[in-house]
Amino acid sequence: MQDRELIKAYFAWAAVSIFWGTTYLAIRIGVEVLPPALFAGIRFLIAGLILIPILLLKGYSLPSKKDLIPISITGILLLTVANGTVVWSEQWVSSSLAALIIASIPFFMVGMEALMPNGEKLSLKKGLGILVGFCGIFLLLWPDIKGAINSAYLKGIMGLVIAIIAWAAGSIYSKHRDIKTAPFMSAAFQMLIAGGVLTLIGMVKGELSQFTFDPKGIAALVYLMIFGSLIGYSAYIYALAKLPTATVSTYAYINPVIAVILGWLVLDERLDWIVALATVIILSGVLLVKKEAEKLKTGSSDAMNEVKKKDDLILETS
Repeated sequence: MQDRELIKAYFAWAAVSIFWGTTYLAIRIGVEVLPPALFAGIRFLIAGLILIPILLLKGYSLPSKKDLIPISITGILLLTVANGTVVWSEQWVSSSLAALIIASIPFFMVGMEALMPNGEKLSLKKGLGILVGFCGIFLLLWPDIKGAINSAYLKGIMGLVIAIIAWAAGSIYSKHRDIKTAPFMSAAFQMLIAGGVLTLIGMVKGELSQFTFDPKGIAALVYLMIFGSLIGYSAYIYALAKLPTATVSTYAYINPVIAVILGWLVLDERLDWIVALATVIILSGVLLVKKEAEKLKTGSSDAMNEVKKKDDLILETS
């Protein structure tokens, strides 16, 4: 690869690492003034409507009828349910707490994969990584657990658990489906479908009457649509095509750190030795799980297959 392309690839990786780390803060700011379902739905709906025509002009093909079903199911699991419940949960939990709990997705993915008939079995190192990670989550939640637990806070935590399970299920479902559609177009349709469903949910819930054109909320919405969805995902796909998967995947360790620091700086969220230690422990568990998974996958697929398999990782969710 030429030096110029390599530099562009690393800039793309840096964009993913930074922008996706900021999305939790933007979500938290947005849900303070905008209803959650419409806030999440409009973001994805408009992003999908923008991206699809651009891709068609660039020569991409629309999904086949056969691909539309798995694309729709994946989009609903990852974006409608998982991302939608993250947005809903951040009404009651801090952006930094949401980011750190969502960072535990690999633990659930490994566990669910191990339960499948032809799934990868749980190795000792993976099991250790999961145990370490959950110890970190317990430490993170301990100050709230030992005190009186607010019912709204508990509702937010349960929402994040649902988000993790939905994301893991959607990722595994997508991995085991042979989708021929290009990752960019697949992601665009996932955004369009998920955004439409979330917007419909918001309308049914009566959120239209609560929607206001508050400058702070609209700014958060536009930021998420542009930097979280359009630029963030484009940069992710570009980085995956040009850099080793192991290198690109390190964004997952940077996102929560950025979310914690920004939450502290902008919203005065908690940042003490417990949060710092819990962050290190959770990310150490993720590292153990991902390293072991990468060892098993080494030499099993080429770069384009890796891009295809990671089509399910769009938009963190974030």
